Amino acid sequence: MSDHESDTEEQQELDLSKSDVVTKYKAAAKITNSVLASIIHACKPDARIAALCEQGDKSIQEAVSKEFKGKTIEKGVAFPTCISPNHVVGHFSPLREDTTVVKAGDLLKIDLGVHIDGFIATAAHTLQVPESSVNSSEQQAAPITGKAADVVAAAQSALEAALRLVRPGKHISDVPDVLRKVVESYGCNLVEGVMSHQMKQFVIDANKCVLNRPSPEHKVEDGEFEENEVYAIDIVVSTGEGKPKIVDEKQTTVYKRALDMVYSLKMKASRTVFKEINTRFPALPFTFRELEGTSSREASSSRLGIVECLSHGLLHPYPVMYEKSGELVAQFKTTVLLMPNGSDRITSAPLQELSTDKQITDDEVKALLASSLKSKKKNKKKKVPKAENGLKDAEAAE
Repeated sequence: MSDHESDTEEQQELDLSKSDVVTKYKAAAKITNSVLASIIHACKPDARIAALCEQGDKSIQEAVSKEFKGKTIEKGVAFPTCISPNHVVGHFSPLREDTTVVKAGDLLKIDLGVHIDGFIATAAHTLQVPESSVNSSEQQAAPITGKAADVVAAAQSALEAALRLVRPGKHISDVPDVLRKVVESYGCNLVEGVMSHQMKQFVIDANKCVLNRPSPEHKVEDGEFEENEVYAIDIVVSTGEGKPKIVDEKQTTVYKRALDMVYSLKMKASRTVFKEINTRFPALPFTFRELEGTSSREASSSRLGIVECLSHGLLHPYPVMYEKSGELVAQFKTTVLLMPNGSDRITSAPLQELSTDKQITDDEVKALLASSLKSKKKNKKKKVPKAENGLKDAEAAE
């Protein structure tokens, strides 16, 4: 595989103006939505989170194997399944031996992604786990209440606002202040460090991005959204201050190859694991579970190799971040195609009912949320043959 992250002229041409590219994005999205729905259904009390994450990744691999058969294209996991409960902000995708289980009342954030030929569809969804005694029909009817409802409503509304701002002609700088107004209406805060990235073939985090919560110390370059671009709009909201911290670096299990870094590794274990990463995961994020092997000895060797790779910047880690204990965090992410006729949201999951007494009062934000994602179709003028009289020419010009 070539260096996917370099923006070559050939890759720039592979955008939504090509119908086969749109087809691949939508095929990846169909699998994303299906696997996300299956994991949501499986999030029952006492289910092991490690097993659920492994189930998600396995389901993706099984589903992509049935797509585009007979064609030699790469396809698979674009972002490993992560399930982060309550005040865990994200990237919780534990190893097989981890015993963390889902509990009734947990607020879970499920995050995953699929690619077909490098065209990526990602999604994240937040749900509250019902009591084990509640049947499926009652689950749908029971609303989320309290501060859990507030933070979920804030994240959902912020996503809807972002979808209406990430569109051709708008600018990156148009987005953050509106998001802030939305979440503050619910008494919540945007989580620091979260970005909505443009995506390209085999590139999950292209240079054009929105920093949801900019500050004097943390900014991104402004730019204009354009037709035929693809974005992963990622909204993470907290009932707390939104300033997460790493509690234990050893919990990090998700990594991505840093393609701009080169180093001659010293340890044999490091060279072995790095070779496997370059072969199997040369451009997109992966989980350490895929490198553990079949024995504890293999897993230990791979861990040592990962440590040296990290120390020399060959891998980009996705650390497990935490909000303050007792706070709740909600996340919603969708993949959106900026098509000529408007934005096309291609990943999502059914929402739980909410009961909150908070609401948005800002008139401009309310008007934005009431607007359509699709552009209004312009009436095409009919072409009239020149042989017809001037009256018909005038009528056609009106």
